[in-house]
Amino acid sequence: MTCYVTTPIYYANSLPHLGHLYTMIVADTIARSKRQRGIETFFLTGTDEHGINIERAAQRNNRTPKEQADYVVEYFKKMTSAFGLDTAHGGYDIFMRTTEPFHYEGVGEFWRRVAKAKTPKGNDALYQGHYEGWFCAACAAYKTEDEYAKSENPDEPPICLIHETKLDRVSEESYFFRLSDYDEALLSLYESRADFVRPEARRNEVKSFVAGGLQDLSVSRLRSSVSWGIPVPDDPQHTMYVWFDALTNYITAIGFGNEQQNRAIGFEKFWPALHLVGKDILRFHAVYWPAFLLAAGVEQPRAIVAHGMWVDPTGRKMSKTLGNTIELDVLNKYFPIDAIRYFCLREMVFGQDGRFGYESLIDRTNSDLASGLGNLSSRTLTMIQRYCEGRIPSRLISDEARLRAKRAGVETDEATVSKLLAQAREQFIKHFDDFSFNRALEEAWAIVSRVDKMISDARPWDLAKDQSQRQTLNAVLYRAAETLRWLAVLLYPMMPNATRQIYQQLGLPDEVSTIDPATLRWGDLPEGTQIGEIKPLFPRIDKARIMEEIKEQESGIGTQELEKRGGSAAVGEGATQSVPATTHSDAVPGVANFIDITDFAKVDLRVGEVKTAERIPKADKLLLITVDIGEEKPRQILAGIAQYYEPEKLIGRKIVVVANLKPRKLRGYESQGMLLAASVGDEGKPVIATFAEDVPNGARLK
Repeated sequence: MTCYVTTPIYYANSLPHLGHLYTMIVADTIARSKRQRGIETFFLTGTDEHGINIERAAQRNNRTPKEQADYVVEYFKKMTSAFGLDTAHGGYDIFMRTTEPFHYEGVGEFWRRVAKAKTPKGNDALYQGHYEGWFCAACAAYKTEDEYAKSENPDEPPICLIHETKLDRVSEESYFFRLSDYDEALLSLYESRADFVRPEARRNEVKSFVAGGLQDLSVSRLRSSVSWGIPVPDDPQHTMYVWFDALTNYITAIGFGNEQQNRAIGFEKFWPALHLVGKDILRFHAVYWPAFLLAAGVEQPRAIVAHGMWVDPTGRKMSKTLGNTIELDVLNKYFPIDAIRYFCLREMVFGQDGRFGYESLIDRTNSDLASGLGNLSSRTLTMIQRYCEGRIPSRLISDEARLRAKRAGVETDEATVSKLLAQAREQFIKHFDDFSFNRALEEAWAIVSRVDKMISDARPWDLAKDQSQRQTLNAVLYRAAETLRWLAVLLYPMMPNATRQIYQQLGLPDEVSTIDPATLRWGDLPEGTQIGEIKPLFPRIDKARIMEEIKEQESGIGTQELEKRGGSAAVGEGATQSVPATTHSDAVPGVANFIDITDFAKVDLRVGEVKTAERIPKADKLLLITVDIGEEKPRQILAGIAQYYEPEKLIGRKIVVVANLKPRKLRGYESQGMLLAASVGDEGKPVIATFAEDVPNGARLK
């Protein structure tokens, strides 16, 4: 038996963000679970590297398209390593790139098969025609009238409803895929396989879209329009539509159309795949991809499972404009990897949108992990160390002692405890396999609470004082330790680092990643085992201090390494560098997104003169400055530049201030604007924007 699980391959024109991280955590969790159960598993992630967006990004950054893709891939690989998702940490098996030579060969073979195919209605699956319509480069998709909004100015192109960017008018010769002939075949597929698209709400969404009528799909562009793409076989004047190219990666990665890759991995061995995708790209995976596969005569995926999106704690969509994005470098710096994994899997009902905030993450970590699982592990092992000479005690208890304990409200009957665990395990696995990760974790934490209560009710610290209670003491501690072993096995796919620590601290030599939960038997924890060194699994997080540090960090130069390499940055309260949560975003590394002149006009930039500057106690990075921007009284601004500028040397300097930024409090001070600076060199040194000529205070920048 084998399993093949994939994330989408992410468009290589923007840095990884929370959406990417979440999908990879889910895929990694599923892959670890399958491997733990003895199923040979192949896990794919990677990048989609062709198309007009990559070309444009490369041009803006004075790079070739391949250099641009390499540049972004570097950050994806750093992210996967930092969060323990790469091959070295037991994560993905391949980081797929659509610029791989074997992919070119495989896509060529796939195109030829489709080109030879007849549709269910007897027509050629591919044909040449003329395409004229609106194309969104950020979506890498052609837009119908219900998918864009008309501009207020009739001379301006319409706006993509997803990215709120202007569409490109495309009018050229094109190859078309006769998607309109596959409506009945697709509907039949959805009906015959109720679990093909999940969850059910998404399946109904897809069925409704297909039932509403399908339009033929342009699947090529003239090389004169889009040169950065895979050439159409036997017609090099055309390049393939980026989604035709990208979707095919799922089969070329494991050897379709390339003998060398097939020998190394095995297409027949691993296909079909379980595709995990965000709901924003469901149509491409649940409509276009199955239709392409039908035409090529390739088996359909095992399932296409769509998850929701992360929103901020108030329910707003995360966006760079709103300043409510979650920074991956902040997560990596302040939070344990397993705490992030736990929060993502517990907080989001899979398939629905979930709320993500730093404060919520801290609260979950402290309550569920530090005070929950971590506390149960620590108190159990500490008492075994203290009362049992550091060895797993005997599980045996006489009937008399058991009844005495039961009358005291302490359940020590093995049959009762083991039955409870077995039932929880079955429910845990059922919910896990149904992608209800939050409910699976609820089952596990019900056990944590139950055993924690057993310990509190038994009061081992009192039992240890009475030699006649020795059997009860041993029985209580054994049952707690054995429960920890079961929890470690169940929770390993979700929290691999913490569960390995539990196993090591229990003194067990086995690798928890290789133990199938279905094989767990009560009482297999060997009595007399010497426990390992006891260490806290999840130290409590000082919420006030960490939130203050995060706010301070966000108020200064953003920490994205990309910006440190010479990109521009805004310095001051409220400035962050972040990436919008979309798969085919129009964000470009090192370059701001294109905006309309009306967007730029919303930012009120003023010339200001620094009047005072001083350090803030216990805030190494912040300076408190007052700036005259031509108003009745100077503005007070907090800026994260204290490590690079002496306060007294700033006085009298002319700077650029964002005057209409919403005020925000930090360290007890209100920041009433933001100064601008560039981020220079590997160190990300801020260089304040200033003027070569004398300009009056308050003058506007246009």
